[in-house]
Amino acid sequence: MQSFWQALKTQRWDDHRYYHHSRINQTLHLVSAGSFIVGYFMLFRDPVAAAMIGWLVAMVTRQAGHFFFEPKGYDAVNQATHEHKEHIKVGYNLRRKAILLAIWIAVPLVLWLNPGFFGLFTPQRSATFSQFVRHTGQLWLAVGVGGLVFRTLQLCIIRDLQTGLVWLTKILTDPFHDVMLYHKAPLRLLRGELIDPMIDRHAA
Repeated sequence: MQSFWQALKTQRWDDHRYYHHSRINQTLHLVSAGSFIVGYFMLFRDPVAAAMIGWLVAMVTRQAGHFFFEPKGYDAVNQATHEHKEHIKVGYNLRRKAILLAIWIAVPLVLWLNPGFFGLFTPQRSATFSQFVRHTGQLWLAVGVGGLVFRTLQLCIIRDLQTGLVWLTKILTDPFHDVMLYHKAPLRLLRGELIDPMIDRHAA
């Protein structure tokens, strides 16, 4: 277990120091984290609503931070190129995220064209927009769970069992960890600090 928790600490640290330099990105991650936490609680009451919150709010803000605000040039703090960081990324790098987001966007488009979604749902002549939204939420929930399971199994195969399970644990607990890491980011951003100086880079 000590090895597991040390590996989790390492994955969290690498994720922070490599991929969260921008204070805007950190602030968006804080918004995303709060939304995910709300979504976690909603899972027990309304999984479809939880999926909507997770994808439309939490994932959009989180990935917008990575795609649009995080620096893509040479990382002088960690002495690494963007290409190197993308290559060693344990979870979803930008290319894999783009594929996952493309699937997410495609789901409601396919559902609109094929209301039965290839036999998964029973098409109704009097189908309403609310039914379309609920079916979309159900499919998005499946995409989210599928994305987690797929990458976990992939890591178990190409790396080892512990790496896969550590990554899954990290992803599921990221919202709570992000709140601890980035709760001061909005204030620092308002003070004009656009980039985290990473003075804690030797903390691990």
